[in-house]
Amino acid sequence: MAKQSKKTVTGRVLHDPVSDKLRPIFPLDLSKCRTIDELVRAMGDTAFTGRQIGDAADVLEAMARDKDCFVAMTLSGALTVGKMGLIFCDLIESGIVKAVISTGALMAHGLVEATGRSHFRYDDKKMDDNELFQAGYNRVYDSLEPESNLDHVEKVMEHVLNNWDAEETVCSWKIHQRIGEYLHKTMPGRGILKSAFEKNVPVFVPAFTDSELGIDFALHKILRLKDKRPLLRFDPFEDFEKFANTMLATKRMGIFTVGGGVPRNWAQQFGVYAELLARRGYKEIPLKRYNYGVRICPEPVHWGGLSGSTYTEAVSWGKFVPREEGGQLAEVFDDATVALPLIVGAVLDRVGYFKRK
Repeated sequence: MAKQSKKTVTGRVLHDPVSDKLRPIFPLDLSKCRTIDELVRAMGDTAFTGRQIGDAADVLEAMARDKDCFVAMTLSGALTVGKMGLIFCDLIESGIVKAVISTGALMAHGLVEATGRSHFRYDDKKMDDNELFQAGYNRVYDSLEPESNLDHVEKVMEHVLNNWDAEETVCSWKIHQRIGEYLHKTMPGRGILKSAFEKNVPVFVPAFTDSELGIDFALHKILRLKDKRPLLRFDPFEDFEKFANTMLATKRMGIFTVGGGVPRNWAQQFGVYAELLARRGYKEIPLKRYNYGVRICPEPVHWGGLSGSTYTEAVSWGKFVPREEGGQLAEVFDDATVALPLIVGAVLDRVGYFKRK
């Protein structure tokens, strides 16, 4: 540290911020921002949530450029009804994201979109929630999912499950791979599962029964019983083992979390699993912790919920490499429909994805 001034009469020593190598911040000059990337870089030199967005883009870019880093993306919330689905397609198609862990509802609503169906704006002046129910409209915050859309999704699931060999165990990543293959063969538009199939990216839904597709699987079981066909067996540990074996084979790991919930914790607990494999004598392996982490989630820490769990807290569980050992971690406390397009748009611009498209 540079030599500082002497003590003042109050005992304070007034440092020079330049000598202390502090990083200055600057006013956001929109006249100089012509791209998403330029805007996000400028935001990174401001304060509060704007700075968080800039820092998160830098860490996500580091993940994207690290050729030895395997990036898992975890998703929760109504993000496909919120029309964020094509951003996830871009992350998959660009090669940045190598695995997806999601809530089941998010994939079901994304399947609606991928098969050409629409969601709609909710106008509370036209119908209240009871009237929506009677009319077959399911409300998701300020948007509507027509029940007829979900009936259409069930037909897709029936097609997939009717062609399933009863000798083969079912798990979520296999179901989503088959749906992606169906979309690849039959649908001209884009969709998360279609992109995942085409890029060989597994999509895991740990809480599969908590979803429309899980309900469809339960209904399909009733049909098989009625028709006296062999029942399909669903085993969630096939998902766990697939993900664990994939991550064990990596050199470095990154996680891009949007929201929280089961997908986030399921993906993060791999570090705990790997540590127990070594400590309890099952395998001789080094610590396997996430080297990079970016999280977008508005839930604060003081509510005590898991989605408010910070990366520093997760370091104590052996899930992340701490910053002092080289871990690169960034957290954004914001609505994903605001922060996600900015962060991802900036990074895709930096890696030249849009030019390739």
